[in-house]
Amino acid sequence: DNLAAQGYVALCPDLFWRIEPGIDITDKTDAEMTRAFELFGTFDMETGIKDVAATISHLRTLDACTGKVGAVGYCLGGMMAYLTATRTDIDASVGFYGVNIQTLLDEASNITKPLALHIAGNDEFVPAEAQDQIVSGLADNKLVELFQYPDRDHAFARTGGAHFHQTDADSANTRTLNFFKKNLG
Repeated sequence: DNLAAQGYVALCPDLFWRIEPGIDITDKTDAEMTRAFELFGTFDMETGIKDVAATISHLRTLDACTGKVGAVGYCLGGMMAYLTATRTDIDASVGFYGVNIQTLLDEASNITKPLALHIAGNDEFVPAEAQDQIVSGLADNKLVELFQYPDRDHAFARTGGAHFHQTDADSANTRTLNFFKKNLG
């Protein structure tokens, strides 16, 4: 909604449509968190990336689209944003507190378009060791911008979420908007 309000064409593909179409999960209950982990465990990344690539292609056919396409993802979507940067022809990609990126650093050399990652320093799902691996694994790539929020937990930018932090969420959203302005127009 934020990017659409700034004049960007925004499309949110349902990457879980094969598992549970239209699923909407918060972090408010243990049952929802359990369901989120179940979905994460059954999600097929390869198929998900194909869906993202199809979404990119579709967006480029729209009259309202300039031809440049960006992606934003949170949590699992943050990892998908990283993979989108390594496996598709996306023009710019942004990941918020992406999980398991440290296990995919062998693909970092495939990044040929700008990528920004927002890293929560106290992320309960991306421990400090994983964060260090991500930072050191991407530090030499001039196309990658890393933004670190040392005192924040996972999902700090999720409005209404358990770990929401207004100031850092605003900062991350502003950085994302500026990143897209620079790289998408």
